[in-house]
Amino acid sequence: MRTVAHILIVDDEPEIRNLLQEILEDEGFTISTADSGTTARRVKWEKRPDLVLLDIWMPDLDGISLLKEWHGSGLLVDCPVIMISGHGTIETAIESTRLGAYDFLEKPISISKLLITIKRALEMASLQRENYGLRKHVQAVQEPLGHSEVISILKEKVQHIRQHNAPVLLTGEAGGGRALFARYIHQHSPRHKSAFVDVRVAGMSPENQELELFGSVNSNTLTRLEQANGGTLFIKDIAELDRDIQAHLLSSLEKQSFLRNGSTEPTPVDIRVIAATSYEPEKAIADKKLNKELFYYLNVVPLHIPPLREHCEDVPELLRFYANLYVAHENLTYRRFTVAAQNRLRNYLWPGNVREVKNLVQRLLILGDGKEEIDVEEIEPILNVQPRVTQVSDESIYDLPLREAREQFEKMYLEHQLQVAGGNVSKVAVKVGLERTHLYRKLRSLDIDPKQIKKQ
Repeated sequence: MRTVAHILIVDDEPEIRNLLQEILEDEGFTISTADSGTTARRVKWEKRPDLVLLDIWMPDLDGISLLKEWHGSGLLVDCPVIMISGHGTIETAIESTRLGAYDFLEKPISISKLLITIKRALEMASLQRENYGLRKHVQAVQEPLGHSEVISILKEKVQHIRQHNAPVLLTGEAGGGRALFARYIHQHSPRHKSAFVDVRVAGMSPENQELELFGSVNSNTLTRLEQANGGTLFIKDIAELDRDIQAHLLSSLEKQSFLRNGSTEPTPVDIRVIAATSYEPEKAIADKKLNKELFYYLNVVPLHIPPLREHCEDVPELLRFYANLYVAHENLTYRRFTVAAQNRLRNYLWPGNVREVKNLVQRLLILGDGKEEIDVEEIEPILNVQPRVTQVSDESIYDLPLREAREQFEKMYLEHQLQVAGGNVSKVAVKVGLERTHLYRKLRSLDIDPKQIKKQ
């Protein structure tokens, strides 16, 4: 495990690059540098730094564009980015924080402020990794919940395929539990003692998708295929993978070996692949989103995960499970759903599926106000505003340009978190991993008024 933080400095001015490197190395950090956005993209993947200092104005690829790319690919989750610029404006600072930057520092940089900002950013990232590890552990010991006929049949199918290494294709709506079933299949297979590697490619550039899966001849970092060697590779968004990379993946899976970028020497791997998509496979093929040959390879064992509205009799069990989960892992006070409340929720359509159940339970426990029971009167107002929160799963968002789609999602996401927290911005800041100052900036840029959210 890395004990010394590794920082990547990205700046096209060698004097600034060298000065920052010298100062930060004196402070005990390991340093990598990049003189352009293109180089930074490659170094970030190869070195996997703990933090990035990113200049905005660069000749080839500006820092904002690179930040957008990393933000859209989910690469800022455990690697905070601090933006630096000698020509910053309020609008640029707001744009940076809206795209996930931890902070924005103006040149000439105050060294004391820089060191404090780095320290806080690394502490925040460490806390986020701990929380992620806890959630991952909880997920690892969990199995699909429910005793309805639908879920029972699915579990039986898993038992039938458990001893085989055949590829599996999971289809179903977002939030329905496809990732959970993938892990459940792995845990009941002969490969259960080996790695389960979860790859999510949606939002990644084709270049990053290729690096993530196949790596580079110049990198010492294990590729996702190597990490999954002997175990299971789960690709959650197979139809979001670039078409050329789909063909590359198909060839690698068929040969059980792959070529790193720039290499002519194949690397052997032993992998079982499980893929998932929320698209109708036939439509994805017709729309040129899914390689037909790759579909045939994956579709040896097709499993459709039904939406929650098709097995609503499992809702009471889900409510009890997530209530106990949040009590155990988030120190919330236990509350019991009345029979009337359970019946109301069994008849709700759950557009967000199981994910929506989790969010609902968490919200009700947080806003309990000492009440031991959850009755219909308390849940009805929440159900009435749920469409505003869950409309992100609507297909229309996929018709928008990436920037507008991201803004729409961020707005709905933060409105939902504010609703759950009763309008408390401090609680939301902790939950989403942003400092309050940055969160307030983001809320203003998205035209969200926490006071109005609280009144709903």
